Amino acid sequence: MKMTKINIKTLFLGLILVGSATFVQAQTTQTDTANSTATATTTQAAQTASNPTIEGLKKQIEANPKDTESLAKLANAYQEASDWTNAVATWKKISVLLPDWAPSYYSQAYAYQSAKDDVNAKMAYEKYIATVKPEEVEQNKKNLAYAYFYIAFAERQSDPAKAKEHIAKSIQYDPTNQDAVKLSKALNS
Repeated sequence: MKMTKINIKTLFLGLILVGSATFVQAQTTQTDTANSTATATTTQAAQTASNPTIEGLKKQIEANPKDTESLAKLANAYQEASDWTNAVATWKKISVLLPDWAPSYYSQAYAYQSAKDDVNAKMAYEKYIATVKPEEVEQNKKNLAYAYFYIAFAERQSDPAKAKEHIAKSIQYDPTNQDAVKLSKALNS
């Protein structure tokens, strides 16, 4: 039986691309009230604690804290469970172990964004952009486009000139992104 070796960077790039599709929902979802948020957090913690995948991965990581593959699987499991706090913490651990691996910063940004922490999401997207190596740009175009779009969207009111620069980069990487095209028109009108 032939075993296929999975390139972890390619695997997580694919997972990240799937995750980036929820931007519009994350941007337009109204925030919950304090009570609803507290209840959701308690429910989320209970679901995470009873998740056998998460528990199994946590045990693997206890045995080998530097197992980046298991850490990445755990971070993704937390994201699937909408446990953004633990997802961010786990992606940060990966960033410490693999500081030059750009997808970990993109995933941190996605988790922060999903948790409605726009300030940290923006910083993580900026770190992602800075970490993508020139030889990796081609395979990361969609994610780079999205990261630049997010930053432009975040800066549209506070620094319109910077937002215009970022949206131009976003469109350069993905000219088919209609949200980016609309934002560009709005910024340049």
